[in-house]
Amino acid sequence: MKYIHTEETLEIPDGVKVSIKSRIVTVEGPRGKLVKNLNHLAVNFSVPKKNVIAIEIHHGSRKNVATLRTVRSLINNLIVGVTKGFKYKMRYVYAHFPINVNIEKNSEGVYEVEIRNFIGEKIVRRVVMQSGVEVEISKAQKDELVLSGNSLEGVSQSAADIQQICRVRNKDIRKFLDGLYVSEKGNVVEES
Repeated sequence: MKYIHTEETLEIPDGVKVSIKSRIVTVEGPRGKLVKNLNHLAVNFSVPKKNVIAIEIHHGSRKNVATLRTVRSLINNLIVGVTKGFKYKMRYVYAHFPINVNIEKNSEGVYEVEIRNFIGEKIVRRVVMQSGVEVEISKAQKDELVLSGNSLEGVSQSAADIQQICRVRNKDIRKFLDGLYVSEKGNVVEES
């Protein structure tokens, strides 16, 4: 069944500037600027009134209509990113061999996480963070890593890369629960 016309609206908060040119969404806010390319999706953008974006699709099937909500969520994540930012906390989990984590910046100015002594292995695991993601070892909590940045995709992908590189292979994963896991998700700017 084709839906003749479907529309989603999104409110833009004060202090955030959203510009859309040929389906490339640019969001500017107090924390910086984010750009997202959506030109692979057949949706139309319009501004029915001030600080409101309407996303619409004509003659779309059920699958096409589902992209509307996705586009709205993507733009909303960009808005949250430039206003509050995203922060993921990761904890080291180990039974016997303590995991050593070092953080350094490479020549391009991008953070690189180095993991040593994972389940006693001599191999050194290195993970390059996505651009715009900052990493630090938590001062308040032992064995904790804090990833923060404006882009939700960047922060969550960096956390996923760290978690994936510490997968236990050739052992019973029910017994060997070692690794680095996301323990908390939140915003950099906490609401009071």
